[in-house]
Amino acid sequence: MATIIMCNVQELCRAICISEHCLTEIVAYGIVKPEGESVTDWVFTDQDVALIKKAVRLQRDLELDWLATALAVSLLEQIDHLHADNLYLKQRLKRLESTHIHVL
Repeated sequence: MATIIMCNVQELCRAICISEHCLTEIVAYGIVKPEGESVTDWVFTDQDVALIKKAVRLQRDLELDWLATALAVSLLEQIDHLHADNLYLKQRLKRLESTHIHVL
């Protein structure tokens, strides 16, 4: 379960060196979906903060617009999930193979 980071927008922006406008763009493009109805009520998880940092690095380093950044972050997240699934399946296959050998 994700840890809830209880900080307001100003504190988060200061901590990761971005403007409030930048943070609202990140949320508007769906890179993160904070809890809370309005900007003043937003609450971010540790996973949100990690995604924001990744998005800001990609946007700055590759000089992407926020739409392209959102797409890149989404694709990178999918790759991470696929790697995790692949590792899990390899481990299961290895266990099944070792069980099969002992049965013979």
